[in-house]
Amino acid sequence: MLMPKYKSPFSTVFIRQVKLFHGLCLILFSLGNNPASASVGDTTQVRLVEGTNMAIAVSPDGQQIAMDVQGTIWVVPRAGGKAKPITDGMGDDRQPSWSVDGKRVAFQSFRDGYYHIWAVNSDGTGLEQLTRGVFDEREPQWSPDGKSLLFSSDRAGNYDIWKMNLETFELTQLTTDLANDYCPAYSSNGDAIAFVSERTQAPGIYQLTKDGKETLLAAQAGKLYAPSWNPDGTHVYFNAFTGSSSSLLDIDVKQQKAVAVTPPEEDVFPFRTSWLSGKEFVYSADGKIKKKIVGKKDAEIIPFEALVTVTTPNYTRKPYDFDKGAGKPVKGIKGLNVSPDGTKYLFSALGDIWMLKKGETVPTPLTNDPYLDADPTWSPDGKTIAFLTDRTGQMTLWLHDVASGEQKELVKLDYDLNYPSWSPDGTRIAFYMGDSRNSWGMGTLQAVDVKTKEITKLHDALFVPSQPSWSPDGKTIALSGLQVYSTRFREGINKIMLVSLEGEPDRYVSPVEERSLGMRAKNGPAWSPDGKSMAYVQDGSLWVIAVDRKGGLVGPPRRLTNELTEVPSWTADSKTLVYMATDSIKQIRLSDGAIEAIPLTLNWDYKAGQGVTVVHAGKVFDGKNDRYLMNMDLIVKDNRIQDILPHKAGRAGNLVDASNKTVIPGLFEMHTHQHAMTGEKLGRLWLSFGITSLRETGADPYDALERKESWDSGSLVGPREFFTGGLTDGSRIYYGLANSIHSTAQLDMELERSSRLGYDMIKTYVRMPDILQQRITAFAHAHGIPVSSHEIFPAMRYGVDQVEHIGGTSRRGYSPKITAMNHTYQDVLELLKKSQMNITPTASLQGGFYAMAAKNPSFYDNVQFNTFYTPEYISIMKNGASTIEKRLPGYLKNFGQIQKTVKKLIDGGARVTAGTDSPFIPYAMSLHSELQCWVDGGITPFQALRSATIWSAEAVGVSKDLGSLEKGKLADLVIVDGDPLKKIEDAWNIQMVMKNGILYTLDQLLKRP
Repeated sequence: MLMPKYKSPFSTVFIRQVKLFHGLCLILFSLGNNPASASVGDTTQVRLVEGTNMAIAVSPDGQQIAMDVQGTIWVVPRAGGKAKPITDGMGDDRQPSWSVDGKRVAFQSFRDGYYHIWAVNSDGTGLEQLTRGVFDEREPQWSPDGKSLLFSSDRAGNYDIWKMNLETFELTQLTTDLANDYCPAYSSNGDAIAFVSERTQAPGIYQLTKDGKETLLAAQAGKLYAPSWNPDGTHVYFNAFTGSSSSLLDIDVKQQKAVAVTPPEEDVFPFRTSWLSGKEFVYSADGKIKKKIVGKKDAEIIPFEALVTVTTPNYTRKPYDFDKGAGKPVKGIKGLNVSPDGTKYLFSALGDIWMLKKGETVPTPLTNDPYLDADPTWSPDGKTIAFLTDRTGQMTLWLHDVASGEQKELVKLDYDLNYPSWSPDGTRIAFYMGDSRNSWGMGTLQAVDVKTKEITKLHDALFVPSQPSWSPDGKTIALSGLQVYSTRFREGINKIMLVSLEGEPDRYVSPVEERSLGMRAKNGPAWSPDGKSMAYVQDGSLWVIAVDRKGGLVGPPRRLTNELTEVPSWTADSKTLVYMATDSIKQIRLSDGAIEAIPLTLNWDYKAGQGVTVVHAGKVFDGKNDRYLMNMDLIVKDNRIQDILPHKAGRAGNLVDASNKTVIPGLFEMHTHQHAMTGEKLGRLWLSFGITSLRETGADPYDALERKESWDSGSLVGPREFFTGGLTDGSRIYYGLANSIHSTAQLDMELERSSRLGYDMIKTYVRMPDILQQRITAFAHAHGIPVSSHEIFPAMRYGVDQVEHIGGTSRRGYSPKITAMNHTYQDVLELLKKSQMNITPTASLQGGFYAMAAKNPSFYDNVQFNTFYTPEYISIMKNGASTIEKRLPGYLKNFGQIQKTVKKLIDGGARVTAGTDSPFIPYAMSLHSELQCWVDGGITPFQALRSATIWSAEAVGVSKDLGSLEKGKLADLVIVDGDPLKKIEDAWNIQMVMKNGILYTLDQLLKRP
């Protein structure tokens, strides 16, 4: 990523593409920034009097204060009062800085999918973009002479301090250390710059003088932000977060020693202090603008009032048909792979491996078992198929002889395996081995000799890499891997990563510089058998590019398709590529671009209970009321509740005696991510904890859809799944399941896929520009499905339905919903209450899981947990709190603030549902820790269970059929031992679970098929 200082590294074509996308964003912005036109629904005006992580800046004359509250730049009089917006709230505008004449305000903005420096007149006119390109620029400050702007940027390979000449727009790089330098601030005379540096040998606050000399002003532990000089240049104030406090510190420049100027209980925000005089300064903390005199303890509050408008969406949700009936076409087709001769196609669906012969429409199952069989791939001679299965207890590598049908295990290691790939000579198979946590597809690249079974490690663990692809000479492996822009932020782009098997260093190459490849899965790079080309997915379409024998790019990329494309694979003659085109199989001939559709007929239907079952319940919690129905009969016919009546002996049907038990609705897990590598046990694990429905908020869409269809059809045992595809993201991505959107044309293809594959939601991620999120929301609502993200504003202005995490990842480096000390202020609370945007706070992810473990000596003794997880994993979890505290100081100490926030939200009438972001914490068990930590924070067990049942069903859009125990609803219920409305821990004392009218005992769920 290291680039020349001023010369553009891009081709003319790419510059045009960037400008086109930027222009489209601005056109959409100009057409759609009126909140009244954004979404159909009820609008409400919300009065904000506090800001969570807001930055402030005092004008040079001391008469006005610019501030950012929820992504809008506002101006308020020095004495306080009504705030006037000077930006429109659609650009994530933050960290204002005044020009020396007080006429302009510079700020960082995310309008085109990158952070750039913009400026606007103090009356809101004259909006202007000052920096451009495919890099991020942040934390601007105007120079004292008004001729330049200072900011931090990652355009040189990591974060450095840069300066722009405002007359010529020339950029000058001021720091070049390999560590990150950021948060620059001019002294009042312009002779020195203070900044934060992460230099390993001495992190802290540095000074850069005009002669280029760098001096460490104060070495300081913790996370540092936002230095600011006092008027005479003798002191520098800055923010430091240590885990136990977020404080404002003062460096005496001569003594080079830092002392705190705020008490440890004050929640100081990580932004620059502004000076009114040599003795009086203004800063933001505790949700307020504060004015303080040097040496004095108390601060004066400067009040403000900002008015914003939110929309509670009102649209018709898509219909669901959960009843058995006509067969439904299988769309969860995963791992498509063409035979070398081009006559047969392999894929996994409904938990099994299938082969489709060309000229036929009905595939033949190669496996037919209650386990998860996945990732089939042809040997180069077409005689053998490698695939994964967990039929011996975990995901292991097996071989299938095409002629005889014989299957045998080839590799079984300590951890689950993923993505097998044959070497060109057929002697080896590369694959990834997971780890004990098996989360997010971390994989160590290995290879096995097919004859000797000898295993060789090829590369250390990689973060969610794509399927490997061999060079024809077997000396290089290509894969799609993440390369980040800096160590300050985790996002980067997917590139072709070339792994030498001869000891040479890894290499990254990109067909188009600074443009991400498609979702890391099986979307390429796929090396052609003749070694001359690689196929890959980018911008949603299929491309090929000429390469040399080591994978170096030697020609321009060539686009092959104009439709959404996934999982390309080559025929042996390198003349044809087969791929998934949204919901159908197609192949393309490279010589003339001719495309042929491959018909497929494969259907599934719901597996449902049969006959009448009578559940005699001692207590029934219906999901809606805070009191039990006592001594009742739940009469289930097939898959639905026929009636709920007072108990009567001798009713016809299969009797289930729960007369001394409690029956509750099946629980919803509202935020999880999964992958096939976990195997068939995952479905039983969910059910064993009483979770009969889950919402998967980001996945390879074909992996998630196969899982959904497998569980619903009964080919595997598991809950109901409500899914989305990949994280719909912007210019930069992080997770392998993230999809980098670079054009409105690509976005439209992704939106079409959401409709054709039947998404239950669309999840937009952290680098998605607001204006494109608004476009997504309009499409999704027109198709009856909700939208969720990590953002609350302006998302709730144009009707985004849901938000994930009270904390969670933010592109800014800080959250607009929660501070470093885990405080959430009035702006967030009021916006969520008034908009009715559903929030899934994932409190157990942010400390609740370990907090509950610390309070409950028997927490880790849970029978389900000890059945499904290994002793090694359990040991890791038991030691997890101390490990996390070292990396994230204050993780547990500050957790109580999150509990308070969740309680305030529920007490205030906000819509809150229970989810956990598993597998970061253990699948299924995590939902119970979520409920337990809510109750520990003062929420009643009824409120917690209501959120995990009927409120979740309402958020998903299925409350007509699920979420409560009522006549006519689906028979998804849980029988527990105890009184969960009194003691929430009893909710995991599972005795039996019914999903779709099929009853499972706990013992049945704990045993492998």
